[in-house]
Amino acid sequence: MWKYALSIALVIAGVALFFPRGDQAPKPETVTPAAELKMKQTMLNQDVARTDELCRNQCSLELHRVVQDMHTQADGKAQETLQATQAEHPHMERLVRTKRDQTLDQGIAAGTLNEAAAKASHPYMEEAKRQVNDGKTYQSPPFQADGSTYFVLGVPAADGASGIVGAVRQQILAQVADHQKKNLRMEPYPAEGRYKIESVDSKSLQNVQVRHPEDNQGTSHYHTNQVVVKFKQQPSENDLARIRQEIGGGHVNTLGYTYVFESPGMEAKQLMGYFGKWDIDYAEPHFLYLTNEIAPVQPPNSAAVITPNDSLYRRYQWNLPQIETEAGWNVSKGSTDVIVGIVDTGVDVNHADLKGHLMAGYNAIQPGARPVDDVGHGTHVAGVIGAIVNNNLGVAGMSWYNRVLPVKVLDSSGAGSTYAVAQGIIWATDHGARVINMSLGNYADAQFLHDAIKYAYDRDVVLIAASGNDNTERPGYPAAYPEVLGVAAVDAKKQKAAFSNYGGYVGVAAPGVNIASTYPNNQYAALSGTSMASPHVTALAALIRSVNPKLKNTEVVRIIKETAMDLGPPGKDKYFGHGLIDVVAALKAAEPKTSGQAAGAPTETVPQPGWPDWMQRWFRRE
Repeated sequence: MWKYALSIALVIAGVALFFPRGDQAPKPETVTPAAELKMKQTMLNQDVARTDELCRNQCSLELHRVVQDMHTQADGKAQETLQATQAEHPHMERLVRTKRDQTLDQGIAAGTLNEAAAKASHPYMEEAKRQVNDGKTYQSPPFQADGSTYFVLGVPAADGASGIVGAVRQQILAQVADHQKKNLRMEPYPAEGRYKIESVDSKSLQNVQVRHPEDNQGTSHYHTNQVVVKFKQQPSENDLARIRQEIGGGHVNTLGYTYVFESPGMEAKQLMGYFGKWDIDYAEPHFLYLTNEIAPVQPPNSAAVITPNDSLYRRYQWNLPQIETEAGWNVSKGSTDVIVGIVDTGVDVNHADLKGHLMAGYNAIQPGARPVDDVGHGTHVAGVIGAIVNNNLGVAGMSWYNRVLPVKVLDSSGAGSTYAVAQGIIWATDHGARVINMSLGNYADAQFLHDAIKYAYDRDVVLIAASGNDNTERPGYPAAYPEVLGVAAVDAKKQKAAFSNYGGYVGVAAPGVNIASTYPNNQYAALSGTSMASPHVTALAALIRSVNPKLKNTEVVRIIKETAMDLGPPGKDKYFGHGLIDVVAALKAAEPKTSGQAAGAPTETVPQPGWPDWMQRWFRRE
């Protein structure tokens, strides 16, 4: 059987071991596949551990808020408050409002535990009750019940007369681990879902059997019985009827002059050969795409930064201070007029830290349905860009005001066809997106996808994509298309993330390790990968267009590159591109200039002693 190309190198990723620069460690291309797999496992473990912290802290903060609200409420009202809290946070499976003179069984409760969880949690619930009676906060160690991880927490009210005891099921830990194994490609390509999948080497086009994670690099996947065809002219109904008869099937989807055909009796190579007799631009396989997934150093001029009050920000979001976002907010916090399209797995449309910024969006997997995220990847990406800032809740996004347009093109297995991705890009473009994030990809240069990219680019959309997570120099698409700004990932030390793909197509780098962001069901998770780096650059592009809506997409990209902080070898290099993005420098460069000076052009001002580092760097063009 003949097989063509594709694979996913764009994924969410996580890593705790990084590649120091210079002579301190071997170059990425010299690392063995086994060593790389070990590094990815270490990173996955760190992501899970950080997610555990986020879950515990956010649950504790939420219950502190609730217990203060309800300690003066009558029992009936307190019952309603507790039930509403449990419904909004279903992972808090059992919540009990208890008073000092009551036993746990006498308290007002919401939610239930299964028999195994109730038995395992009982001693911890009793200990939490004792601690609450003494006016102390309590968190139990993790424990297992019915195949899940749980912990118990107790939160006293300020008056010490009452409190809340709760049992929390941390299903999110297993979800993050499973998610990262797939998206970091630590296991063979997941052949789940509704796709019939084949694989080939993206260079030789020879058949590949992917039996081990190390075989993932450079392989590609596609539908065995489908082919994408672009006609030079629209085929007539008679033409389509003839094709259906001759291939024994029909067309699945249509996008302009491009059709997806499926045949139960012909495989991709045979179908491509068949269409050679028609007047076409190309016939290619129908590829699949997948998702691509420390203390902060304070800026030198603390008076010139804005530190949001979001509850998880100071402790976990090292990434935003690293790229000078806090100082950049003095220049712009975004604009509701600039819409950001997220072409991904959808978004949790009810997440309390997102829904105020979300537009209706589109579901290319199930047209007519809401673009609901059933994976978690798209919700995490959306939070990096647009989690509501300064609301005393969870995390802060890079933009305070830009609206987010969720476009679901990947299904519950994290995979999506070329047609769905192309359709999503075109739909987002036609519905007002000025910037589009694509944290997905593969190694196959699919003309069908490239046509959609060109469509958006020609309509002045800024296109941003993750480079991929295989630590390979092989170009991944759509990041490697010339119309797209490809993004690599760095860690908290501004070193290359071990998983990050590299090459001449990489434009810039952004934070991509242990990134805290939103996750479905009002939760928060830490994920790593170029998927997490890409939305940082997307948000910056949206902020730039908010500062100066007249800038063309080419000018936005130029500003991002020219203001980046150089890392690695001097000048542009294959690991960091032009360098780590610098939010404040980019926004200052994007501000409309006085008459006679082009937008984004450097001023003639001479740097002055005492100016903050970002300003010195900007005027020196470092």
